[in-house]
Amino acid sequence: MASQALLELQPTNQSQQTSPNITSCKDAPEAWDLLYRVLPGFVITICFFGLLGNLAVLSFFLLPRHRRRKHRLTVAEIYLANLAASDLVFVLGLPFWAENIWNRFNWPFGTELCRVVNGIIKAHLFISIFLVVAISQDRYRSLVYPMTSRGSRRRRQARTTCLLIWVAGGLLSIPTFLLRSVRVVPDLNISACILLFPHDAWHFARMVELNILGFFLPLTAIIFFNYHILASLRGQKEASRTRCGGPKGSKTTGLIFTLVVSFLVCWAPYHFFAFLDFLVQVKVVQDCSWKEFTDLGLQLANFFAFINSCLNPLIYVFVGRLLKTRVWKHYKRCSPGSLVSISPNRKELFQLFWQN
Repeated sequence: MASQALLELQPTNQSQQTSPNITSCKDAPEAWDLLYRVLPGFVITICFFGLLGNLAVLSFFLLPRHRRRKHRLTVAEIYLANLAASDLVFVLGLPFWAENIWNRFNWPFGTELCRVVNGIIKAHLFISIFLVVAISQDRYRSLVYPMTSRGSRRRRQARTTCLLIWVAGGLLSIPTFLLRSVRVVPDLNISACILLFPHDAWHFARMVELNILGFFLPLTAIIFFNYHILASLRGQKEASRTRCGGPKGSKTTGLIFTLVVSFLVCWAPYHFFAFLDFLVQVKVVQDCSWKEFTDLGLQLANFFAFINSCLNPLIYVFVGRLLKTRVWKHYKRCSPGSLVSISPNRKELFQLFWQN
């Protein structure tokens, strides 16, 4: 399979499979040739915009904003800064992937980089998903139980949660660091970066780790938290109509739907094809056309999932208006005579969803 010769973001292939066309299927050479030509440029584009967007996010979160008081991040900003940092580290590995595809999966960077690049990308898969769960849980706690602990205690809890998430991502990527290696494929005359499983049982463990722990369980938590958030917002909207005669919170509701839908659209296809690949590896599916369909589908789904690292700065910050509000505050500070101000409704909405 194509993706198996590359990075750990794909489910593992059998050790003898090291390239997209190392199967018994030879029916789609034109499709693979198209992927070899098109995907490297696409990956570099993702890398460029991912670097630009996540560096911008981190600069606004981490650079001191106030000269006359101690700079402290809110709980939401702590999570978002960690998400941006994870996305930034991830996109730094994409040029290696692009070069590998351009070389038709002939890995030119040696065994150590094979392990490190794949391990970092694997860790990012788990860290980013777990951070999305943590953000959803924080919003759930803030909106559904607004009277719970606030301030410095919640900031300490957020930092501890992020630390545990990074540690968990690192631990879950250990098999990649240990099992990835560069092996010669004589039939293709290449040296491919592949996973070498010591036993067939690893395929089942891989499916549990990748599909269940890395997607279905986090997805269940995200749906749970956001369902209750939306229910709480609907209740607030009805109360607002009774008191003030107008609905509120529609922008917040739209942001939540954007978060969940983006997550599903970017990651669900990848995990679908990853599960199909598991069925192929354990020989539940042996038809040649299904193998070729799974190989091609995993390649396309992989890069579709990568787009999430570019979308995160837009969705979590720009759509949420957090960065816009921060830029506006800087502008007002530099232009004290400005007659323009943030509308009370927008400021109230911003504080409701992001501030703690």
